[in-house]
Amino acid sequence: QAVPAGSHVRLNLQTGDREAKLPDSENGKSDTREERRRKRVDVDSNSFTSQELKKALAKMKESEKAERKAHEEEVRKKFRPIEELKEEFEKMNVKMETDYEIMVKLISKFNSSASTLDEKVAALYDLEYYVHQV
Repeated sequence: QAVPAGSHVRLNLQTGDREAKLPDSENGKSDTREERRRKRVDVDSNSFTSQELKKALAKMKESEKAERKAHEEEVRKKFRPIEELKEEFEKMNVKMETDYEIMVKLISKFNSSASTLDEKVAALYDLEYYVHQV
């Protein structure tokens, strides 16, 4: 059940019930029933037409899309694409491997009959590290 904002809410551990209390006023006394009635805001469900609601929702979606595009542009300015990085590393004779590629190599090393026991144990330890990240 919805409660007014600013209400004091607690869980009674003896009964298991959730209890809510309206906040005290500035003078330390709880509001009277009449004061609470004056503070209440009644929203008429027919005060908005379905067309107005649809327009408002469309505006929200448009602004969300614009924010997402702005964020993507910001990210593109800060970071370079992976393909560009790979090309630069190849020029420097540095091979960049993804975690997936490394894991495939480790699995093939583990399954290889030519590998020694120490190599297989080392491959399992390395695999544990990469799998833990996933």
